[in-house]
Amino acid sequence: MSETNNKQRIAVYPGSFDPVTMGHLDIIQRAAKQFDVLIVAVLNNRSKNPLFTVEERMDLIRQVTGHIPNIEVDSFRDLTANYVRQKNAQAIMRGIRSVTDFEYEMQMASTNHKLNPEAETVFMMTNPKYSYLSSSIVKEIAAYHGDVTDLVPPEVEKALRSKF
Repeated sequence: MSETNNKQRIAVYPGSFDPVTMGHLDIIQRAAKQFDVLIVAVLNNRSKNPLFTVEERMDLIRQVTGHIPNIEVDSFRDLTANYVRQKNAQAIMRGIRSVTDFEYEMQMASTNHKLNPEAETVFMMTNPKYSYLSSSIVKEIAAYHGDVTDLVPPEVEKALRSKF
């Protein structure tokens, strides 16, 4: 067997995941089938004011992906292209909900390719039933004590209730 056949196919799914939604989980489950290892990487973005700490977000992701054996959960505070290189990953996984997402994601993919030509960005269309869903919408609904049952896993719903 050649060395290239022994190399694990590793993808990084970066995001803020504040909080992880059913849309994120859908992408995670489907992407995990395509790669040997899927690293769900929580971005520690200084410019955002998150509801959940990085540690809380990582813990929630671990709770809702515990049944998927090839998932790793990590965090980073760097350019995605640099982080992907550090992890020896070949792909950056991104979910797309709409044409608006596609325009932004194309720009990011081109930038990441410029910074790390070894990594390909892989786009996965979000399940249509989650096409409107974002972490921001979930937080807005939860802040007003609305029902987020179908929008987030039960563990996340519980964490949201404790925050609001």
